[in-house]
Amino acid sequence: MDRLFMENGYVSLNKVGEELCGDRVMVKNRTPEGDFTMVLADGLGSGVKANILSTLTAQIIATMMDSDMPIEECVTTIAQTLPVCSVRQVAYSTFTIIKVYRNKDVYLIQYDNPDVVLLRDGKNYDYPKYEKIISGKKIFESRFQIHLGDLFLLMSDGVIHAGVGQSLNFGWERPNVIEYLEERYRPDMSAKTVAKLVSGACHDLYMGKPGDDTTVGVLRIRERQLVNLMIGPPVNPEDDEKVMELFFSKDGKTIVCGGTTSTLAARFLKTAVKTKIDYLDPSIPPIGYIDGVDLCTEGVLTMGRVVELAKRYASSPSANCDWEGKRDGASLIAKMLFEDATDVNLFVGRAMNPAHQNPNMPIDLSIKLRLMEDLQKHLEKMGKHVKMSFY
Repeated sequence: MDRLFMENGYVSLNKVGEELCGDRVMVKNRTPEGDFTMVLADGLGSGVKANILSTLTAQIIATMMDSDMPIEECVTTIAQTLPVCSVRQVAYSTFTIIKVYRNKDVYLIQYDNPDVVLLRDGKNYDYPKYEKIISGKKIFESRFQIHLGDLFLLMSDGVIHAGVGQSLNFGWERPNVIEYLEERYRPDMSAKTVAKLVSGACHDLYMGKPGDDTTVGVLRIRERQLVNLMIGPPVNPEDDEKVMELFFSKDGKTIVCGGTTSTLAARFLKTAVKTKIDYLDPSIPPIGYIDGVDLCTEGVLTMGRVVELAKRYASSPSANCDWEGKRDGASLIAKMLFEDATDVNLFVGRAMNPAHQNPNMPIDLSIKLRLMEDLQKHLEKMGKHVKMSFY
């Protein structure tokens, strides 16, 4: 497994009064070990027309670049495809493209968007940039090797226009964005956290009323992190030892969910489950502690909340990180799976839990299986590589 992972995230703010954003971000990542392509397109103007322009541009360029088409063909295709504005007699969408190859070269292409910011070791890095004229358009190209920890910030011009004529005379210029990022940078910040940080600053500078569509896209080059989660004992008790041995033989962090599962894990590790009756959230059962396990929680109720958080986080680029700063079981699982993990192994036991046969708390096995299937779907939508096994 390649040790590097292309973690990405973005946040868009619509221009005040507009229902659709005129910017669009598109990501192509064919296989976990394949090339990675990210495109940020900014359509001319705002509203529906800008949304169509940026969507077409992002989709066409991302698809062509992902198929290793030369940039000359991409730009020519865009020029021939986009509709012409009847008022301004121009038809274009500005764009920024990042392509990372398997040999770890990065190819950066920029047309009329603010220059990409690259933080290397938390400080601004001035990458090489070369001018090229394609179909009458001035394109800037860059090629260099990526480093572990590199953080690329892509932005539409709504970022550098933030605050113009309001809180700032000349807007939030690129050097200001760099200074803001450097001051707040932490090596463990996720790509989406950085995007939310910068877009939040833009929202404040616009005083809550963005004067332009504003999009921040982030690519973070990080190490892969495997997280293994087990919920429920195997359907055949004779397999308990074998499944536990397989689970604990995996690299990475471990999460054990459910009372019976925790007891089996503790027995295998020759220790005991320690419980603490701290209801940090009245709707979420307390967590437990097992020496040798990173996190131990209750099962189905906790996992139900995790799936709710995953659905919100995966469905909207601007979704809040509802688990930040919280210490209940669901929030701790969410942080490990959504932020820490790049790869997830889900071990799902199919044994019926006797406690769930209580008429006061009837929980069907199908509910647990459906929760885990939903969790897998949402994690994959976040860009995680997920493997689910049933026992």
